[in-house]
Amino acid sequence: MVKAIVGANWGDEGKGKITDMLAQDSDIIIRFQGGANAGHTIINNYGKFALHTLPSGIFYDHTTSIVGNGVALNIPVFFDELNEVISKGVPKPKILISDRAQIVMPYHILFDQYEEERLGGKSFGSTKSGIAPFYSDKYAKIGFQVSELFEDEAELREKIERVLVQKNVLLEHLYHKPLIDADELYNTLMEYKGMVAPYVCNVSLYLDQAMKEGKNILLEGQLGTLKDPDHGIYPMVTSSSTLAAYGAIGAGIPPYEIKKVVTVCKAYSSAVGAGAFVSEIFGDEAEELRVRGGDGGEFGATTGRPRRMGWFDCVASKYGCRLQGTTDVAFTVVDVLGYLDEIPVCTGYEIDGKVTTEFPVTTQLEKAKPVLTVLPGWKCDIRGIRKYEDLPENCRNYIEFIEKEIGYPITMISNGPGRDDIIYRGFEK
Repeated sequence: MVKAIVGANWGDEGKGKITDMLAQDSDIIIRFQGGANAGHTIINNYGKFALHTLPSGIFYDHTTSIVGNGVALNIPVFFDELNEVISKGVPKPKILISDRAQIVMPYHILFDQYEEERLGGKSFGSTKSGIAPFYSDKYAKIGFQVSELFEDEAELREKIERVLVQKNVLLEHLYHKPLIDADELYNTLMEYKGMVAPYVCNVSLYLDQAMKEGKNILLEGQLGTLKDPDHGIYPMVTSSSTLAAYGAIGAGIPPYEIKKVVTVCKAYSSAVGAGAFVSEIFGDEAEELRVRGGDGGEFGATTGRPRRMGWFDCVASKYGCRLQGTTDVAFTVVDVLGYLDEIPVCTGYEIDGKVTTEFPVTTQLEKAKPVLTVLPGWKCDIRGIRKYEDLPENCRNYIEFIEKEIGYPITMISNGPGRDDIIYRGFEK
C-alpha cells in the first residue's frame, strides 16, 4: 500500500514526526519534491534531528529511504546530513537516489542569494538554498540529472560550456559578480559523482517491483498546500508542487496507487517566510505561543528564523485538505495550547464586507480579515495521555469543532514531541 504524508498549510505542521512514526510499519520511504530549503524535526531514541533532504524514515533498519526524481538534490548537503546522523549513533540507513533526480548546482545557490539581494524589500523571503533557480533550470531544460554525471566526459563538458554562456552573462551584466569557470565546475561534478555512485538506482522500476510484492510505501512531502506554486499563496510559494498528487510524479509511480493521504495540521498556525497569513497574531500573544510551541520553540528547522504565529485557520485548512485529497488528518502540537484560558479559531474570512469560508486567490486573500470563534481552553498538561476519551472534555471539544469545520476526519492527535506521544482515533494502519 502507498500512503502519502503531506502538509495542509504553510509547512511546519509536524510532518517529520508523523513520517517517522508511520515508517515503523513501512518498507520504503520516499522524498518526492523540494530540497534542503525546509526541514523536518524528529525526536526519537537517538536524539533530536532536523532533516532537510534525508527521508524521515532513516531511523529504522528495516526501511529503504529514497530520494525521488522530483527532489532538488544538493549532493554535499545531503551527505553532510547523512554523516551527521550516523555520527550520532544512528545505524547507516539503506539509501537509494533516483538516476533521474536533478542536482542543485553551486551556482543555483549563488543566483538565489544574488536575486534576493537585488530585489531588496521586494524579495520572496527565500531560504537561499538555490531552489527557485534549480527548478527554473529544470523546466528550462538546462538542469543536470544525476545520470549525466556518468555519461561521456566530452558530452558533459559540452553541456557545462553551453549552460555557462547564459549563467555568466547574468553574473557579469545583471549581478556584477565573478564568473563561473567551466573546468572548476566539471571537477566539482566529478566529486559529486564519487559521492552518489553507490546509491544511484532506477527508482521507478524499483518501486514497480516493490508494489508488485505488496510492500508498504510512504511518500513524504515537504511544506504544505499553501506553498504549492499552482494552488498556494502565489507568488510567495515554493517551486515544486507540495500536493500528494505530485507524489506519483516525484517518485515515479501510477497515481492510482496512492491509497491513503495523511494531511498534517497544527492545532494552531505557524509560517516561515513572506505571504498572506490571515489568522496571524503579533506582539506578546504571538511571542508566548512561539516560545511554548513545537519542541523548544517555533523556529525554522532550516533557517532558525522565528516562525510567524497565528490561531488555527479552518478556512485555509479545509482548502488545504481538499487539495491534498485527504483521507486522514494528523492533528499535531495539541499539548502546546494547554496554557490558554480561551482559544480563538479562525472560522471565516471577511473580504470587502462579506464573510466567506472558502479560501480565495491571493489578491483577495491579502484583503481578508479573520472571523474568530473563541472556544474554552482545558488548562492542563495532556502529554502522556494515550486514549482519546482520556483527554479533557474541552480538548476533545476543540478537536471535534475543528474536525466539523474542515470536514475531514482527525484520526491522529499528537500531544507531545516524542515518537510515542500520539493518540490514534480510528486510524487504520
